[in-house]
Amino acid sequence: MDTADANTADAAGRIPGGGTEEPDGFVELRAREFGYLDEGGHTYLDHTGAGLPPRSLVTGSARRITGGLFGNPHSESPASRASGVLLAEARRAVLRHFNADPDEYAVIFTPNATGALRLVGEAYPFTRGSRLVMSLDNHNSVNGLREYARARRATTVYVPGLHLDEGRLRAALTPPRPRRRAGGLLAYPAQSNFTGVQHSLDWIATAQAQGYDVLLDAAAFAPTNVLDLSRHHPDFTAVSWYKVFGHPTGVGSLIARRAALAKLRRPWFSGGTIYAVSARAQWHVLAADEAAFEDGTVNFLSLPDVTAALAWIDGIGMDRIHAHVTGLTDRLLTGLRALRHSDGSPLIRVYGPDRADAARGGTVALNVLGADGRIVDERVVTRDSAARGISLRTGCFCNPGAGEEAFALPLIRLRSAARRRLGSLEDYLELLGLPSAGAVRVSLGVSSQPEDVDMFLTFVTETYRDRVPGVTGLAAREGC
Repeated sequence: MDTADANTADAAGRIPGGGTEEPDGFVELRAREFGYLDEGGHTYLDHTGAGLPPRSLVTGSARRITGGLFGNPHSESPASRASGVLLAEARRAVLRHFNADPDEYAVIFTPNATGALRLVGEAYPFTRGSRLVMSLDNHNSVNGLREYARARRATTVYVPGLHLDEGRLRAALTPPRPRRRAGGLLAYPAQSNFTGVQHSLDWIATAQAQGYDVLLDAAAFAPTNVLDLSRHHPDFTAVSWYKVFGHPTGVGSLIARRAALAKLRRPWFSGGTIYAVSARAQWHVLAADEAAFEDGTVNFLSLPDVTAALAWIDGIGMDRIHAHVTGLTDRLLTGLRALRHSDGSPLIRVYGPDRADAARGGTVALNVLGADGRIVDERVVTRDSAARGISLRTGCFCNPGAGEEAFALPLIRLRSAARRRLGSLEDYLELLGLPSAGAVRVSLGVSSQPEDVDMFLTFVTETYRDRVPGVTGLAAREGC
C-alpha cells in the first residue's frame, strides 16, 4: 500500500489491501508488511523501544518523495504550497486519530515525545507558589521537567508507588498549607514504559478539578491503545510516532488544548516561530498558532508519512491491535508463570501485573532467576538473547523511579550514591546493593506473533533453567 492508497480509505475507514481481515489476519499482515523479520531470522520483542516500519509505508513514502516536488513550507512557491497542504493534512489526521476537536486542540510537530515534553517544560509558567506533581513511574524525559520547575522555584512532588492511587494522588496535589494556592502541572504516563502498568485516565479530571494542568505521556500507550480526547481532556499529550508505526523516525507531536497553549511563555524565538522581528530594536512577535512552537522548518518530507501511517493503522483498527497484543501478552505472562527450575522455584520475577486482564499493556519487565534464587545479570541476558537473534531491551529503560520501587531501594542509600563519584557502573551496583544493572523488558506490538513469545520462553528455559548466574567476561556498560 503506497501513500495514495493510504489516502483513499473508503467511508468505513478500510484501506485497500488491509483492514478487512479476519481475527487471524495478523498472520497475513506479518507476512505482507513485516516479512523481513522471518526472512532474516529475527525475533523482535522491543516494540516499546520502537515500532517496526511496514513495507508498504516505506515504499509509498519513496514513491511520493520521488514523484513530486516539495519545498520548505515557509513560502508561497508551488513547491512550498504542496508541502503546506500535506502539513495541514497531517495535523487533521492526528486530531482525527485521537478524536480531538480541532476547536479545542492543536497539533504541534516535534522531533519526538521528548521534544514535545521539553516544549511544555521550558514554557510552562511555574512560579514559587506552583507545584509540579509527577508519578514515581515516569520516563526521564518527564522527570527532566523538574529542572524547569526548580529553576523557577516551584515545588516538585513525586507520588509514591508503581500504581497511581487516588488517595496518594490527591494528597500530592494538595499543598501542605491549605491556605496556599493549589495548582500547577501534573505529569504522568498513560502506560509505564517499565512495567506496562496503565494508569487511570480519570486522574486527568481529578487534577484539573484542583486547578492543575495535566501533561500526559502517551508514548508507550498510543501504539496499542485507543486514546479518545473527546472523553479525556489532558492539557498536553506527548507522542512519538516511530513508536506507533516505525516510520518515519524523527517525528513526534504535542497535542495541546488551545487554552493551555495560551498559558505558555516561550523563552526564545527562532526561524518559523514569529510573524515579525527586529534586530536593532530587539522586539519580536510570535506566531498566533501552532507555528509559534515549531522551531525552524518542520520535517516536511516525513509528515505526510504520518498521515499515511495513521490511515494504515485505522484500516486495521486500533481495537483489533489492542486485542491482538493483549492476547499475546496473556500468552507471555502465562508462560512466564509456568517457568520453574527442577526444584520448583521460579525462573522468572515479573515487575508489575503478571496477568493480562489487569490494567496493563504489552510491556513486561522481568528478571531471570538462577537456580540459587539470585538474579541473572541483565547484561548476560543481553549477550545470550542476541546470540539467538532475539531483540529485547535491558537496563532501567530511562525510568529510575519505577526501577527504584521495583528493587525496593531505600531513600537513604540513593542519597548516599548521589554524594559519591564512583568510577564504574559496578561501583554503583555495589553501593546500592543491586545484583544487576536493571531488568529485562519484553514488549509486543502489531507485528508480533505467538511464535515470537514461544521463542523467548524457549530461550529462557534452555539457557537458564537449573543454572547459577554469573557475569564472567562481561564488560560493564553505562546505566541510564
